[in-house]
Amino acid sequence: MRKREGECLKRSAIVLAGGFSNRFGQDKGLLRLGDRPLILHILDSISPIVDEVLIVVNSVGRKRDYVNLDPTAEIVIDRYKIQSPVVGTLTGFESAKGEYSLLLPCDTPFVSPKVAELLLDACIGSDAAIPKWSGGHIEPLQAAYHTRSALTASKKALRGEKSSMHLVISYLKKICYLPTSSFRQIDPQLMTFFNINSPEDMVKAERVLQTNIQRRSKSAQQLV
Repeated sequence: MRKREGECLKRSAIVLAGGFSNRFGQDKGLLRLGDRPLILHILDSISPIVDEVLIVVNSVGRKRDYVNLDPTAEIVIDRYKIQSPVVGTLTGFESAKGEYSLLLPCDTPFVSPKVAELLLDACIGSDAAIPKWSGGHIEPLQAAYHTRSALTASKKALRGEKSSMHLVISYLKKICYLPTSSFRQIDPQLMTFFNINSPEDMVKAERVLQTNIQRRSKSAQQLV
């Protein structure tokens, strides 16, 4: 779905890969799941549905780590030397050329392209489309945003003493909240929202990956 240079872009994907994980001793986006880095599993899913992919990192060294992973993705470095979780999102929104941007962390290898596309479609005419769990918890880092509105809100949030994605959202006027239950028809186990935060999560991810590979292999054999 990538467009030629000079054409108007409709959809961007921003993948946040700036953090160093103390639990794993390295950048989580570069952890190997199967025979590939985590972040490539994400890019495989979302690249076909957007016009550009941006990977946001926080240093020149990390840019070197990522630059050869996917030649079609643009690697951008945080532009603000402020310790805040909003910095990466602000950098992404500043760099994105699409009218709407899908925001994702680098540790969600099973994001469903259908869920991602649903979020982007739901965002049209709104400032954001954000998944919401039945208990009220929201997923602001796995959501779609109107890029310009989110950029303005991020700049306002960064001026605060305790900036956060929830503060960013408070500056948005029109938000479409989508119940996570509404995604079960296309992602029954809601694996889109599975984050790898520990070695135990990595073990589970390996099991899920092998199950998915076996299922695809079985389906391919049935078609022959």
